[in-house]
Amino acid sequence: METVNGFQIRKTQTSDLPRVLEIYAAARQFMAAHGNPDQWKTHKPTLEQIENDIKNGNGYVCLYEGEIHGVFCFFIGKDPTYGKIIGEWKNDGEYAVVHRIASSGKVRGVGTHMMKWAFQKHPNVRIDTHEDNIVMQNMLKKLGYEFCGTIFLENGDPRLAFQKFNRAEN
Repeated sequence: METVNGFQIRKTQTSDLPRVLEIYAAARQFMAAHGNPDQWKTHKPTLEQIENDIKNGNGYVCLYEGEIHGVFCFFIGKDPTYGKIIGEWKNDGEYAVVHRIASSGKVRGVGTHMMKWAFQKHPNVRIDTHEDNIVMQNMLKKLGYEFCGTIFLENGDPRLAFQKFNRAEN
């Protein structure tokens, strides 16, 4: 496992579940306190989603100095909710997806490190967020992600879609 500026990323293990659940709880509180109470409400992501991420090999944790401070889902492949967009994706090439990204809020730069890691793993990354998640939108824009339009989750809820890609490779 490579360490960069004290950060490491590895696959989530079942033994990480208690800490992962703590981080998601802290993220829900943070979002509610910063004008975004509806994105994950009181129950998202679900335990089933987190366990599926682990089982499918798509769950990752971000450690800082050996302690888990971030969690996210990352995979390369098509996301069904990204098939229809009001707007336009920047390209139609193969892409990676980041979902359910959250940090403990105790270490600065965790979210940035996770998103930079994702882009190092694949030169074309898509992510979506709630319209009220201004903190995430600002981070994505700061990292060079471009707003593409609106996608809709399986339950019909709208999400703002962003994409970053290596223009030299696409």
